[in-house]
Amino acid sequence: MTRKIADIRRDYEGGQLVEDKVPADPMVLLDEWITLALDAEGDDGNAMTLATVDSQGLPHARIVLLKGYDEKGLVFYSNYHSHKGSELANVPHAALTFWWPSLGRQLRVEGRVELVDGKESDAYFNSRPRASQLGAWIATQSVVIPGRQWIEERQHRFEQAYEGQEIPRPVHWGGYRVIPEMIEFWQGQPSRLHDRIRYELRDGSWHFFRMAP
Repeated sequence: MTRKIADIRRDYEGGQLVEDKVPADPMVLLDEWITLALDAEGDDGNAMTLATVDSQGLPHARIVLLKGYDEKGLVFYSNYHSHKGSELANVPHAALTFWWPSLGRQLRVEGRVELVDGKESDAYFNSRPRASQLGAWIATQSVVIPGRQWIEERQHRFEQAYEGQEIPRPVHWGGYRVIPEMIEFWQGQPSRLHDRIRYELRDGSWHFFRMAP
């Protein structure tokens, strides 16, 4: 190693999160932060870590892309037969983490997970580029394959099968919605004295409080 990881330092700066200025509804602030992140981080602004647990209680995490959000929750799409799909079928709860380095901000969301309505999944699938639509058929996520050639052969086969046709959404592919029960906003501050405002849903109402850095 040419650089000692332990010596890496960064001092954060950012606007403060103050209790009397944050909204009562965390989705209002979430929308503000994501909108700003999409401008600041470009095509990576909607990248988030999705954490799930398997039937043995072991955690697993990977990067997925946020593809929509509203007052009902945050939506991403995947293969239902993937590892994450199997994990969510067994334990329908997840954690999401966004990290936006240019803003010095982290956003955490935890909650239960449900499948997106089929019509909504269809609408998103139909909006995808044709190559991405084919990719949902070509890729059998999370299974062991013999090599890259296997993918290329499947690609050729599906390209021929759907040549000149509309590509339907696979029954094994669609959306997941994370319905927030906890949302935490983290704003980096100098001297590691960061701002953390956490919202928790209790009896149908949001309550927020400050967490120690």
